[in-house]
Amino acid sequence: MSAPLKVGAVVITMGNRPEELRALLDSVAKQDGDPVEVVVVGNGAPVPDVPAGVRTVELPENLGIPGGRNVGIEAFGPSGAEVDILLFLDDDGLLPNTDTAELCRQAFAADPALGIVSFRIADPETGVTQRRHVPRLRASDPMRSSRVTTFLGGANAVRTKVIAEVGGLPDEFFYAHEETDLAWRALDAGWMIDYRADMVLFHPTTAPSRHAVYHRMVARNRVWLARRNLPALLVPVYLGVWMLLTLARKPSGPALKAWFGGFKEGWTTPCGPRRPMKWRTVWRLTRLGRPPVI
Repeated sequence: MSAPLKVGAVVITMGNRPEELRALLDSVAKQDGDPVEVVVVGNGAPVPDVPAGVRTVELPENLGIPGGRNVGIEAFGPSGAEVDILLFLDDDGLLPNTDTAELCRQAFAADPALGIVSFRIADPETGVTQRRHVPRLRASDPMRSSRVTTFLGGANAVRTKVIAEVGGLPDEFFYAHEETDLAWRALDAGWMIDYRADMVLFHPTTAPSRHAVYHRMVARNRVWLARRNLPALLVPVYLGVWMLLTLARKPSGPALKAWFGGFKEGWTTPCGPRRPMKWRTVWRLTRLGRPPVI
């Protein structure tokens, strides 16, 4: 029999949630099977006290979510080569079950084409999973597992072979849509993504707009996402649909101003290398229920 797949975990922190971080690390340590190696990245902040054996990296400045996670990946060797699977977990999350790492090992071992697994996020007090945390259009039943076309950034597992093949998260995004950028590149390379309702991360219910830069980053990175990854014909369609959706949601005046500022910034600033996906990938995304125009 082959050896179990090795699992590592990357956690980034601003150092402002030491109790939640410690609870998360304790829940990782309680996982069944071989121990999960952990690295905590202080993203422009000192790392609070962590249990013995947890690796730490302290960055002199905040590199943003994708930049911090990429540093965590490299702490496991080039493209995370020291392990087979990397868990990415928010520092205020918690693994309530002890079998999550083992379920990941089983999932990736059983399906060689599986590249990424998105966990179900649930509120620790109510058990409710917010609709936006189900990474598909048909999100009414969060207890249904399925193939999907993107994943949740702070509650997922990635096969390190994917990172070695298509690269890590886009540093320049800083915050918002970096997961979809990686997901589209992985799908274009032939990998699959699963949403698993039985792999759970507890996380307090929050609104994404709690981040001061939310509206600007969401708009700018949406444009960058399209410019980097979509065939030229689909870029205006995708962005036009999202503009209409944004207007339909009737954001406040300041929010809308920030959104349009970010939208303009997305067109006028460098977005990184352009590698448009193949048309057969567009068809695959469509068959999976989310054509890359929404």
